[in-house]
Amino acid sequence: MQTLLQLENLSVIYQDEYMVAIHKPAGLLVHRSPIDKQETQFAVQLTEGIIGQKVFPIHRLDKATSGLLLFALDATTARNLSDQFMNHTIQKTYLAICRGWATESGHIEHALKYKRDKIAEKMKREQLEPQSAETAYKNLATTSVNHTIGRYEQQRYSLLELKPRTGRKHQLRRHMNHIVHPIIGDTKYGDRHHNHFFSEWLGQHRLYLAATQLQFLHPKTSEPILLECHLENSFQHALNKLKL
Repeated sequence: MQTLLQLENLSVIYQDEYMVAIHKPAGLLVHRSPIDKQETQFAVQLTEGIIGQKVFPIHRLDKATSGLLLFALDATTARNLSDQFMNHTIQKTYLAICRGWATESGHIEHALKYKRDKIAEKMKREQLEPQSAETAYKNLATTSVNHTIGRYEQQRYSLLELKPRTGRKHQLRRHMNHIVHPIIGDTKYGDRHHNHFFSEWLGQHRLYLAATQLQFLHPKTSEPILLECHLENSFQHALNKLKL
């Protein structure tokens, strides 16, 4: 059942002879990871099966995040696109449902401590200092729901457009928690009471964060490229219920 569901939700958005972009469903890893040894399905292998050729990962999306994921189809293109990511010339856009009513727009500049993993554990201590991180956001819509949580009888939520200027691990999730507007469904940095409410109310559990756009220069022609990605049905279902 899981295989059928993920294959159904994974779709090719764009493809030419240099690169391919897919919609990655929430819950699917980009590639094998020592953190999730029990997983048997990965976006890399599924995409290769669909298009019939090897792909080169350029960037990552968290397992819980859905949306636009770009792969190169050769090593030269991979280097070009990786350089664009490293130089922050690729513009990434996400949508997120967050707790509370955020301001109309804002810019978050908050350094994030390096997240240790098996690779980081081997690095020198001075390489693990907090890294600069920047995120711009725009409040697209707000809503409220009549439901008691704690001493509040009505709950407020915002639909935010997020544009990370840097690419730190869990940057958007950590930044939104930092400004006290955590993303709904975030089990690590979010609010468990609101996460539980959404799970019970909607009959589904997911992180309400989706990669929706990528803007960059074509690795061969240098022409501007804008790729857009639809929202997963579970994300759209939440927006419909919230009337956002």
